[in-house]
Amino acid sequence: MDVNPDPLRQRGPLTLAIDVGGTRLKAGLLNGNGEMVAGPNRVNTPPRPIPQVVVDALVGLASPLGDFDRISVGFPGVVRAGQVLTAPNLGTPEWRNFPLSAALTDKLGKPTRMLNDAEVQGLGVISGKGLECVITLGTGMGFALFQDGHPAPHLELSHHPIHKGKTYDQFIGVIAFKEVGHKRWNRRLRRVLACITTLVGYDTLFLGGGNAKQVGLELAPNIHLVSNEAGITGGVKLWDKTLDPMFAAGG
Repeated sequence: MDVNPDPLRQRGPLTLAIDVGGTRLKAGLLNGNGEMVAGPNRVNTPPRPIPQVVVDALVGLASPLGDFDRISVGFPGVVRAGQVLTAPNLGTPEWRNFPLSAALTDKLGKPTRMLNDAEVQGLGVISGKGLECVITLGTGMGFALFQDGHPAPHLELSHHPIHKGKTYDQFIGVIAFKEVGHKRWNRRLRRVLACITTLVGYDTLFLGGGNAKQVGLELAPNIHLVSNEAGITGGVKLWDKTLDPMFAAGG
C-alpha cells in the first residue's frame, strides 16, 4: 500500500530555526527551501537570561511547532564549536563557554548548528557574489561579512569604539535610540555607515534587525533594507554542505 509522505518534508528536511536576541526569543520551522511553514513563535527574553532559563524558554517556543529534523541557532555574541564565548546583551560571565548547541540537542533530540545572529541573518539575504556586509540594528549592532557567500571570521565590531569612547552598540543600540530620538539616531547611523563603508569596502551592504524600520536615511544604491525575519529564515543555510567544514568540530 502506498504511503503518502509528509507534505512538509517534500521540500527537504525541516529545520527548527532559533533567533536569540537581547530583547526577544524567536523560533520558526523551515522547509528545505527556507520557507517558514510554522511560526514564528516569539517571547520576550527573560529578565534574568541565564543559560538554563533561556534554554527552557527556547524549548517552550519549539514544542508547539511540531516535528523537525535539525536545529539552527543565531546567537548575539561570539560562538565557536557550539559554545558561547561572549554574550554582551545577555550576560557574558554566566554564558562564557556554555555549550548551547549540545544543550539544545540534549533537550530536543536533534543535531544543532549555531552561528552569530548577524551571520545567520546574512545567510538569509546575501546573493553569494562578491564582498557582502550585513549590519543588524537591534538591542545592539550586529556585524557580519561574507566573501562569495561564505562567512568571514567573525568580528565583534559592535564593541569597537566609534565616538568619544562609545562603542557601536552604545552609539546606535536600542538604548541610544530611546535616549536621543529618531532624528539624532539617524545622524549617528549615517556616521556608522560612513565608517563601515571606509573600513570594509563592501560590494553590497544589508541593513536588518528590529530597528531597521527606523532608518530614515537616503541610502546608496548598494545598501538595502531587509526583513528581520531573515534572522530565522537564514537558519536553513547553516545546513548547506558548503558550510560543513565550519561545523566539523562540533558546530
